[in-house]
Amino acid sequence: MASPFTFKYIIVGDLAVGKSCLLLQFLEKKFNPVHDMTIGVEFGTRTIQVNGKDVKLHIWDTAGQEAFRSITKSYYRGACGALLVYDITRRSTFDHLVSWTTDLEKYGSSNLVIALCGNKIDLEPREVQREEGEAFANEHNMLFFETSAKTADCVEDAFISISRQILNETTTDPQPQKADNVIKPESKKPSNSDCSC
Repeated sequence: MASPFTFKYIIVGDLAVGKSCLLLQFLEKKFNPVHDMTIGVEFGTRTIQVNGKDVKLHIWDTAGQEAFRSITKSYYRGACGALLVYDITRRSTFDHLVSWTTDLEKYGSSNLVIALCGNKIDLEPREVQREEGEAFANEHNMLFFETSAKTADCVEDAFISISRQILNETTTDPQPQKADNVIKPESKKPSNSDCSC
């Protein structure tokens, strides 16, 4: 059996939007209602099947506090997928998406696939409507999902859809240099790559 593709993901967004809970739900199918604040970054891995291929995900969950932003920006390098998360019950987390998007564009790779996730759809009252999230995602060429780490709604879809798009772009793009941050089976990491997988 061939080695899997390896994709580095990052999860970014404001403090307490549910980034760590989304990661826990994706990795272990669990929800922890009391989750400690992430200090710096957390890391997890999971191998999934996408289009009949094994894809190993290295997922970096970054802290949302402003104090850690300069540290966590270094984790953007080499990522080929990102979840940008906001809390649908807190308008301020949606308003800060422009700043997070700027960071992703500035510090991430040029072919970074981003999924915008409006999290906590199991809670009320909603302050950000689905249409607002969809419009932001369309404007910035992102995938869009509304998720719940608690009920697991669309959590798998968000992570897997990023990989599907990366894999489709990697296998159909005739310009291999565009996918330098993707580690392909049976290949060595390119020496000029900015990948830190």
